[in-house]
Amino acid sequence: MERIDGQQFRQMILLGAKNLKKHAEYVDSLNVFPVPDGDTGTNMNLSMSSGADEVKDIKFTHVGDVGKHFSKGLLMGARGNSGVILSQLFRGFSKHVEEVETLDKYSFVEALNAGVKTAYKAVMKPVEGTILTVAKDSANKAVESVESVSDIVELMKVVVEESKASLKRTPDLLPVLKEVGVVDSGGQGLVYVYEGFLSALTGEEIVEEENSVDTEEFINDTHEFDSFMTAEDITFGFCTEFMVRFEDGKKEFVEEEFRNDMDKFGDSLLVINDEEIVKVHVHTEKPGKALTYGAEYGEIIKIKVENMREQFRAIEDNREVKEETNEQIETAVIAVSSGEGINEMLRSIGVTHIINGGQTMNPSTEDIINIIKGEDVKEVIIMPNNKNIIMAAEQAQELLEIPSIVIPTRSIPECISAMFAYTKDASLEANEDDMIEAIQHVKTGQITYSVRDTKIDEIDIKKDQHMGILDGKIVTSNDADKETLDILIRKMIDEDTEIMAIFVGEDGNNDTLDSVLEKIEEEFDDVEFEIHDGKQPVYSYLISAE
Repeated sequence: MERIDGQQFRQMILLGAKNLKKHAEYVDSLNVFPVPDGDTGTNMNLSMSSGADEVKDIKFTHVGDVGKHFSKGLLMGARGNSGVILSQLFRGFSKHVEEVETLDKYSFVEALNAGVKTAYKAVMKPVEGTILTVAKDSANKAVESVESVSDIVELMKVVVEESKASLKRTPDLLPVLKEVGVVDSGGQGLVYVYEGFLSALTGEEIVEEENSVDTEEFINDTHEFDSFMTAEDITFGFCTEFMVRFEDGKKEFVEEEFRNDMDKFGDSLLVINDEEIVKVHVHTEKPGKALTYGAEYGEIIKIKVENMREQFRAIEDNREVKEETNEQIETAVIAVSSGEGINEMLRSIGVTHIINGGQTMNPSTEDIINIIKGEDVKEVIIMPNNKNIIMAAEQAQELLEIPSIVIPTRSIPECISAMFAYTKDASLEANEDDMIEAIQHVKTGQITYSVRDTKIDEIDIKKDQHMGILDGKIVTSNDADKETLDILIRKMIDEDTEIMAIFVGEDGNNDTLDSVLEKIEEEFDDVEFEIHDGKQPVYSYLISAE
């Protein structure tokens, strides 16, 4: 096969997406931190699937035309850092071939390298040992081999072989991978995409295993709300998704019995299973009871709970901002947030648009753009409030046709600090300087639970323990949340600390917090403590120190 046309390229994209989707859960399992994460496999799958959806029905034979559609779909669907990098790899690839009708081995190699250059430019501080390295190494190997291979099929075999070899080397380049004993998750996802490309060229269709679990309905669940509804009209308020890995010695799984029992917890029930795993989606008022029932059959390995009433209120509040103020919103201040109490605070200090999301719920580039779609705003400030959303926010900024900036906030405390530095009547440039300066002086503490046993930075972490995280680094892990809370707060206080704000989440306990603060307030009487009911998921306590 000396050349491929647009339809062959389209088939490569479809099988690349299919193979990635098939292995998305495994890619998720490679995440280094044992926290409830945004999930690399899920993010890459959603991003790649968005690109594949753009080309699945087109009939173009021109490679460049297919590339334009693929790149657009990837760009708009990109989620998380891994999804954004994937979109940039193929943005550069597609840009390079936009005038090319058919690809030969030489133009294919050039396009691969153009994609790598574009992806590296998109990352402010590229880290080796990641998806970037795997993409670069495989592209470089293709350059070395292009003269010696007979055609584009043989070249793609070289790319796949080198991507796997590069993936195996990632722990040698990124110490945290070696410490935890995994390869890079994003690099693994790219390998699956390349394997799909090769299967399309060789004609070897990827066959899904019989009774395999389809994750698509679980990872892109959105809720449509009628304009005449109120939050109280939602009977079952928590969209609950989880997976159970069956275990010997636990209750025997009988699908009909399981489905009937689970149906009692709410509505919108979806149960999908194979021989090893069952996945559940249900709208319920008592997600804890549904999870407890699921645990009777084995180990809960993945959980996602969203408060649909809060999602609805966010939509309503964004709508009311426009209805209550006759004046036009000239500057849209967008924040990604989750938790009714936190959302209320952000609105009170000037945030005009809230996107429901954060850890485990990374909004896409398109989600960020759509929040102001149809509104006559003159400029935009975006605060992602999570390190895994910053790149999607920057990509949205590039696509917006009005002046916009991204304040690279990695947490809600940084967002709040930035908002206190925001001046409504100041220029976009002045606000950017002041807000970025403000986030340099805030510490962020988070307490969440571990999803597996591991060891990071000499800290032994056991599944279900309460972990204390300080500015992205795990500093303590304990069975009791009280002990973790006490240690984390003390580590956050230094001689310059004047005020500490603590947001109590859905899994937090005010009595526990009061007990911890009773002694700490006596020892640090020059520090002012503020307690807020954040109602945020994932983090039982969210702490800010300035």
